[in-house]
Amino acid sequence: MSDLTKTIQKWHASFKKGTDFDSWGQLVEAIDEYQILARQLQKEAQSSNSSEFTEDQKKTLGKLATCLEMRSAALQCTQSQEDFRLEDLKKLEPIVQNVLTYNKGFPFDVQPVPLRKILAPGEEENLEVEAEEDSVVGAGSPESFSSRVPGTLLPRLPSEPGMTLITIKIEKIGLKDAGQCIDPYITVSVKDLNGIDLNPVQDTPVATRKEDTYIHFGMDVEIQKHLEKLSKGAAIFFEFKHYKPKKRFTSTKCFAFMEMDEIKPGPIVIELYKKPTDFKRKKLQLLTKKPLYLHLHQTLHKD
Repeated sequence: MSDLTKTIQKWHASFKKGTDFDSWGQLVEAIDEYQILARQLQKEAQSSNSSEFTEDQKKTLGKLATCLEMRSAALQCTQSQEDFRLEDLKKLEPIVQNVLTYNKGFPFDVQPVPLRKILAPGEEENLEVEAEEDSVVGAGSPESFSSRVPGTLLPRLPSEPGMTLITIKIEKIGLKDAGQCIDPYITVSVKDLNGIDLNPVQDTPVATRKEDTYIHFGMDVEIQKHLEKLSKGAAIFFEFKHYKPKKRFTSTKCFAFMEMDEIKPGPIVIELYKKPTDFKRKKLQLLTKKPLYLHLHQTLHKD
């Protein structure tokens, strides 16, 4: 069996694993599987080295990656109106299996994912450690960020009698190399003790400005569940992400989290931890010994 055939078999097994998780309601596992496979397909689709795939086959791989991303996004956002459904994704299984011989039109009107992409969960740690000189890219860029990313922040939920809604204003984050971070934003999620999502995941727009060792956001995030409905042991996570032009992907730099007993009105300063993000909170390592933190302000709304 050729290496290429083995690779395609691996992709098919991963696709099947993801759709199985999806059909069983194991959404976190399905999302991870979809994103890892999407990244692998995309890497092959964008490979400029001598590839065993034709240009048409690469386009097909890129479109498959797009569909996996769309299904992954649909699972993460319960309020999406135009979901890419599981039954839609399952129509692509024969293409994954027979990508070398498939010669019909692609069943969905999609385009390959852009070159610049977020890494799949857990994949980032397997890459080489970035060279020190990589980190100074953008050091001379202006104080304000020119490129604006729209973000995926959601509006506040309707109020319910006797129930509390939480608004968290992300004020700023302290980092020793704040001035060198390109297109920084924060992903906010609410997880239970097992790391399972309790809310739709939200991304802030790109930060508004940077100053000395701070990146300023000044953005309100509306938590998509009433405080009283959050399970015991839940936590709100904040993952700081930035773009690495040399590697052409968006990377998680560090993360912070806030547990239920820390939810109270007013300002709060929380510690930053090294990646990878540990949603189960079992192996935490501080990012730095310096007094650099994530600065938040909480507002509780109760009828």
